[in-house]
Amino acid sequence: MSPSNRCIMHIDCNSAFLAFSAAHRLQQGDSLDLRTIPSAVGGNPETRHGIILAKSIPCKAFNIQTGETLHAAFQKCPTLVIVPPDYPLYVKCSNAMMEIIKDFSPAYQKFSIDEIFLDYTNMQKHFGHPVDAAHKIKDRIKNELGFTVSIGISSNKLLAKMASDLKKPDAVTTLYPEEMAQKMWPLDIQDLFMIGPCTAPKLRAMGINTIGELAAADLNLIRYRLKSHGELIYNYAHGIEASLVHTGKHIDMKGIGNSSVIPFDVDDRLTAHQILLSLTETVAMRLRDAACVARLISVSVRDTNFRTYSHQRKIFSATDSTNEIYRIARDLFDEAWQGEALRHFGVRVSELCSNEFQQTSFFDDVHKEKNQALDRAIDSLRFRFGSTSVHRAGFLNSGIKPLMGGIGSTDEMSVMTSIL
Repeated sequence: MSPSNRCIMHIDCNSAFLAFSAAHRLQQGDSLDLRTIPSAVGGNPETRHGIILAKSIPCKAFNIQTGETLHAAFQKCPTLVIVPPDYPLYVKCSNAMMEIIKDFSPAYQKFSIDEIFLDYTNMQKHFGHPVDAAHKIKDRIKNELGFTVSIGISSNKLLAKMASDLKKPDAVTTLYPEEMAQKMWPLDIQDLFMIGPCTAPKLRAMGINTIGELAAADLNLIRYRLKSHGELIYNYAHGIEASLVHTGKHIDMKGIGNSSVIPFDVDDRLTAHQILLSLTETVAMRLRDAACVARLISVSVRDTNFRTYSHQRKIFSATDSTNEIYRIARDLFDEAWQGEALRHFGVRVSELCSNEFQQTSFFDDVHKEKNQALDRAIDSLRFRFGSTSVHRAGFLNSGIKPLMGGIGSTDEMSVMTSIL
């Protein structure tokens, strides 16, 4: 089929983490909708450590930015309401959204925890015009799940994604190739997918400030200055992108990690180990939810003088086991730590592959199957009853949160990658 005959939708949840939390609280009987007041999902409101992961629309009046510290946000708005991250809830909401979207086409792809591509090609005879179908999807999500989405429609995934950003919240927008000159080319260059804070200054130095100016630029010059990435974004500026909707699959992830700023000096090994275990609990849960196993495990720490160092290890048999990842993370920490006081910890797994292709090692723990079953049983309970429903006894009276899911500075929650 010609690319111009395709019909692709990009469904993007508005302020996802906050919207998920707000809808859940309303369903539990809370009378206050967090989306109507200055509120955000972030770290610890008492200690004001951590960052803003998602914010409500009223936060714009205070110029509160996603990614800034809670301390800075509270200076702008002392009455800001902070709610803690709840990854199991986010997964449940994401899956519920997916179940609705699946009713409109068998071809769909989860791009991130709050974004889904839908191939609507040849589905008009079932659900009508694409714009009408998009409104049906949007309204069902709003009425059945309690949060809103914006939907972009075009002939490829890139333009559909760009379209969903044009109008928010709770909106349906088209961006077909013939509409690019009017709707996309006047936008700032950094609004184009795959142009970030590193690439944008290089383009501005070349006199390119809008997407349209990039589209009109000399490809040879762009390629010379920015190599293969330059050719990619040049094609994106022209709306050229032909990847398929990878039906029913998560997008490939380079890694899954979690880190946290600790609101006190950590200068003893036991506390450091508990923090690493808390971070590992969340990382391993996400790894299993993505149906992946990891071969490379990394630990990073930062001391009170802001010196950062890391240590990593590649293992023979890829794993998704909480205990195995924690054991290696703990050993890596013990090998690197010199006894100085620490304020920041991170655990990351990478070199991922599908757990369907997991290689069995002769030296695997004889209790491996039992541990796998236990991990999945705990995951199931947490997804069903909340992240605090099951935790290890070692965290009792420890002052350490059993699952540090996004409480700190750089939580990587099934984020979107550069792969469409």
